[in-house]
Amino acid sequence: MIIDFNKIDAQFIEKFKGGNGTLETYNFVDTHNKIMFSKLRPGANSGYHKHEGNSEIVYIISGVGHFEYDDTTEPFKAGDVHYCPMNHSHAMYNDGDEDLVYFAIVPEHHE
Repeated sequence: MIIDFNKIDAQFIEKFKGGNGTLETYNFVDTHNKIMFSKLRPGANSGYHKHEGNSEIVYIISGVGHFEYDDTTEPFKAGDVHYCPMNHSHAMYNDGDEDLVYFAIVPEHHE
């Protein structure tokens, strides 16, 4: 199956998960996965949140920033991959002056 994000309507979300600024996101969702191509505006961040029942894998396409991950701060750049396992928490921050572009997969963990 090919997922063409150009054929998916953009969602513009203010203060995503309680963060600041604007998230532009294109999402494919089924019962097992959420697959996202997203852009976080300069100075914006997602709110700090816990992954319960799922995990998240984030591939940074362009931009720089940092994750708050559990009790640590992890800087990232284009080409890095961040993994937030189930029952862990994180927030993503765009520290640059351009959009932070990333691809993310959130698999649901069915028991």
